[in-house]
Amino acid sequence: MQSVLYILMTGILIGVFISAPMGPIGMLVIQRTLNKGRLAAFYTGIGAAISDIIYCLLTGLGLSFVTDFIESNRDILQVAGSAMLIVYAVYLFRSNPSRALNKAEVEPANTYWSDLGTGFLFTFSNPLILFFIISLFARFNFMDAHYMIYHYIIGYLSIALGAIGWWFVITFFVNKVRSHFNMRSLWLVNRVMAVLITTMALIGFITGIKHLIS
Repeated sequence: MQSVLYILMTGILIGVFISAPMGPIGMLVIQRTLNKGRLAAFYTGIGAAISDIIYCLLTGLGLSFVTDFIESNRDILQVAGSAMLIVYAVYLFRSNPSRALNKAEVEPANTYWSDLGTGFLFTFSNPLILFFIISLFARFNFMDAHYMIYHYIIGYLSIALGAIGWWFVITFFVNKVRSHFNMRSLWLVNRVMAVLITTMALIGFITGIKHLIS
């Protein structure tokens, strides 16, 4: 039961961390919330979440054949994954969300299915997210040789829950404060997420170093 709860919590965190940075897809979702309404934006977010899950599955399948290697080098991978997350967090902290606004300017979709499709394509067109997912998997020890098939099912479902939950919250929030929304709010979200990712990464980095030394 303990491992199931851990997988559930870390899966939700991974889903949130993958979705939360305000890149082009985040700007597109916010844009659609303001211009087309919350439901159209939420469908866009679901499309992005589907893409994220596919990349997570590809990461899991790609790493499954080296499960023994991951198990025997858990601490090294945790240190390396945490270091990559710190680098990403620094980039996120310094990034300017307004630059992503131009990238998010696409033709408005006519149906919710096309909203979902553009959200999927926007996210799927960035395969570099695989490196971020690998870092998160390594940081949270998401791949474990002792896990059963139901552990992985729960894990991937919880990632989907975290990702979709994020888009539900962000569209709800933007819709509620649409009259007060500005670029500074996006900047603040990026900074908060960068601090959270850095905190989690530093804990993993220090823990991994301690295990390697001991």
